[in-house]
Amino acid sequence: MLEKKQASQTIAFQGVPGAYSDLACREVYSDMATLFFSSFEGVLDAVSEGQAAMAMIPAENSVAGRVAEIHHLLPHTELYIIAEHFQRVNHQLLAPKGATIEGLKTVHSHMHALAQCRKLISELGLEIVVRADTAGAAAAVAEGDDKTQAAIASSLASEIYGLEVLRSNIEDAKHNTTRFLVLAHKPFDPDPAKGAVITSFVFYVRNVPAAVYKALGGFATNGVNMTRLESFMIDGKFTQAQFYADVEGHPSEPHVKLSFEDLNHYSREVKILGSYYAHPFRHLERAATES
Repeated sequence: MLEKKQASQTIAFQGVPGAYSDLACREVYSDMATLFFSSFEGVLDAVSEGQAAMAMIPAENSVAGRVAEIHHLLPHTELYIIAEHFQRVNHQLLAPKGATIEGLKTVHSHMHALAQCRKLISELGLEIVVRADTAGAAAAVAEGDDKTQAAIASSLASEIYGLEVLRSNIEDAKHNTTRFLVLAHKPFDPDPAKGAVITSFVFYVRNVPAAVYKALGGFATNGVNMTRLESFMIDGKFTQAQFYADVEGHPSEPHVKLSFEDLNHYSREVKILGSYYAHPFRHLERAATES
């Protein structure tokens, strides 16, 4: 167990050193130590049990989609979302020192990273090896010290494991971005007057006609923009679903408050996961779309 002072300066993530979650932690909270766990449950438990002050959790990726496991865990955690971070994913082709592009035969990485770099893999005619994560792939390639083996991972992984970057930014989609959620033991209360606010919540609807339409109708009639809505099966039952949503605004604002009153009337077990300032990436993305 970490000392209380150490824990207050520690942020937890899932994976191993050099993972993109590790990179996100270091970029956003450069003054904090990082603590890694093999599972998302371990990360959340670390914060709940006082081993870390915060958790950096990936929620969705612009190429791979949602991280379903996280959305199943969020309704059951006692932690709160206090911030969001959008991390550009720049994949690097890494190999042991002295390796050359021409000498490569095999590339190791997470299945999503391999899928996101199909063009280069095909161009080089490399055999793929699926690993549990990108940084773990880099560690394995470094340990093997075989110049025919490469890994697709972050620039941070190259530094940690002493690998050379043979090709930079090899991802097929240049918009490849992961949205992370930062969770803590206590909620954050942002001031809408100081910046745009996002509120995340989960809810269940009764299994009756138009239940979702009625539950969410208040957000439309009150002019609240819903930026995300996801549904998930509950306990393997096809007749009941759990919904995760993000809306723009703070629950204390009149139009948002009225929307939640309607939601509570037509649904059950509404749980606000947290309110936090919108990341600047949202504004930049919207500006780019509207230009």
